[in-house]
Amino acid sequence: MPSLLSRAVPVFLRITQANKPFITAEGARKHIRERSIRPQPYGPPRLLRPDVRIEVRIENGWPIYTLTPRSGAVRGNVVYCHGGGWVNQVVRQHWELAADIAARAGTTVTLPIYPLVPYGTADQVIPVIAGLVRANREQYGEVCLAGDSAGGQIALSTAVALRDAEAASVPRTVLISPALDLSLSNPEVLVVQPDDPWLGRDGGLVLGEHWRGPLPITDPMVSPLFADFTGLGPLTVFSGTRDILMPDIRILVEKARAAGVEVDYHEVAELVHVYPLTPTPEARVARAVIFDSLRTALSPAPSPR
Repeated sequence: MPSLLSRAVPVFLRITQANKPFITAEGARKHIRERSIRPQPYGPPRLLRPDVRIEVRIENGWPIYTLTPRSGAVRGNVVYCHGGGWVNQVVRQHWELAADIAARAGTTVTLPIYPLVPYGTADQVIPVIAGLVRANREQYGEVCLAGDSAGGQIALSTAVALRDAEAASVPRTVLISPALDLSLSNPEVLVVQPDDPWLGRDGGLVLGEHWRGPLPITDPMVSPLFADFTGLGPLTVFSGTRDILMPDIRILVEKARAAGVEVDYHEVAELVHVYPLTPTPEARVARAVIFDSLRTALSPAPSPR
């Protein structure tokens, strides 16, 4: 049974009408217009972990943030792609998770502020994220990918693009409730919809149409569920069952395992979309798994004797 806090999260989401931009097509269109007229701030909160240093630079017109543990014991890098339906900016929960990854996994975390719809599209963003991973390899060594929701789509599409371009895999990709098929054509989506207090199919289709740009909705840069997963690096995946993305996440896990990919899957009944970012006991457990999986993936291999 979910914890008391986890049971309170859907109530809070219903009261605050968190699903308003997603539940109807018109709601999504209004939200896109509002965000384009009044962009959200994206900078980190002033009060973040004091044991993590934050720096920013501009590349290709994007602010690129780097979070580094002050301990100096750093190995590798994680490129974190924030969620928000491709239309909402990075928020406190993303910054807190990124800082926790830096401190707890002992790594640098790169958090790019990518362009959002109606201006940003998958064909523009995925290649830049892939280029960021390549550049970070030169600076830090091994690089992992991570992302939540829309950012999970970006992270997995980037991992696929890197595999295709280099015939080499990312050592670990962490996916928190990733969006995988932007057509939302899985009939199970409508079965789950009444229980999801956050996302909605009709608004999601509008956002997906903007994000795909000139690409077909089934292009792996848009909907990574349609990729061939052969040769992809290990995945750590999280999902709650009160999430319309869950049916496609189950298909991802099945397809990836069938292709020989190592998948560490964590599905928790009655929990909502991106539950590892919520202030709940279940989130603490999930975050510990995230830190451990990234720490292990970025740890140097033991020297042969």
